[in-house]
Amino acid sequence: MIIAVVDGMGGGIGSQIISLLRQDLPPDVKIYALGTNSAATTSMMKEKANRGATGENAIVTTVKKVDVIVGSLGIVIPNAMMGEITEKIASAIVESRAKKILIPIVDCEDIVLLGIEKRPLFLSIKEAIEKIKSEFQ
Repeated sequence: MIIAVVDGMGGGIGSQIISLLRQDLPPDVKIYALGTNSAATTSMMKEKANRGATGENAIVTTVKKVDVIVGSLGIVIPNAMMGEITEKIASAIVESRAKKILIPIVDCEDIVLLGIEKRPLFLSIKEAIEKIKSEFQ
């Protein structure tokens, strides 16, 4: 199984996801760190992702080849993350056959998510990890 973790900005959310995946999943699971910028990719690689790639083309190409894509909800919204999520990135993720596990965080001021309870980010990340683990059963 190959899991792609997509993040931008400083890669903080992606780093937390990869760290927890490494703790909870078998070592033969491959984790790819896909950053919209080099800082995000570098941050995620420090958590022992198997491979890392940066930028629009790398993300668009790689999400076609993975089984699971994990990240914040913003990765499927064009221009999210202060413009780092391009239309091509968002489309490629949505159109990928991979299962998408999205954490309900959007950093766009003009998008409001209703029906989502406010809770610590860590709990949402843990829930995402549990969902990924259930894919192995």
